[in-house]
Amino acid sequence: MDYLTMSECIQLSFAVCRIGIYTCFRALCCKGPPPPRPEYDLVCIGLTGSGKTSLLSQLCSESPENIVSTTGFSIKAVPFQNAILNVKELGGADNIRKYWSRYYQGSQGVIFVLDSASSEDDLETARNELHSALQHPQLCTLPFLILANHQDKPAARSVQEIKKYFELEPLARGKRWILKPCSLEDMEAVKDSFSLLINLLEERDFEPSRM
Repeated sequence: MDYLTMSECIQLSFAVCRIGIYTCFRALCCKGPPPPRPEYDLVCIGLTGSGKTSLLSQLCSESPENIVSTTGFSIKAVPFQNAILNVKELGGADNIRKYWSRYYQGSQGVIFVLDSASSEDDLETARNELHSALQHPQLCTLPFLILANHQDKPAARSVQEIKKYFELEPLARGKRWILKPCSLEDMEAVKDSFSLLINLLEERDFEPSRM
């Protein structure tokens, strides 16, 4: 009788071990694929020389040796942990800016890059272009990430100077926008700025649909 009881205990122990091994195997090897990351379609605008292409290329871990200024438009899929940003970058030359609005349709957010160390004339042009974008019917309700680039240059204006000069407080009141300093020397700060934009995009997803 004692022998049968011991045998049954041994069989039961083996059964428990098999169940445990099977459970671990399912957890480690048979887990389903992770849920897909949401994708957002963004438009990136700014004057030539503002650094749009360089920033996006760095975010995509592309070699800086292959960076060429965008003359028409280019599309990059910029991966983040919680989202993928499909960024349509538009060239910033004088003869291209007048066509920007043709590429706004379908955008879910806007990235505007400005050269904070540019000349007064270029800064004035950048201000006019940003004002135009903020008031454009296809963009005015979208989240904006405004990057004051080239902060590593001696002539760079501060974020407060940019905010005042661009008249962002009165012009963008009631809109969702973020103004952040940036440079290629601090890509972690750039990634943090994009994460804030992703938060705005996610918040917009949960808003009730406008009829």
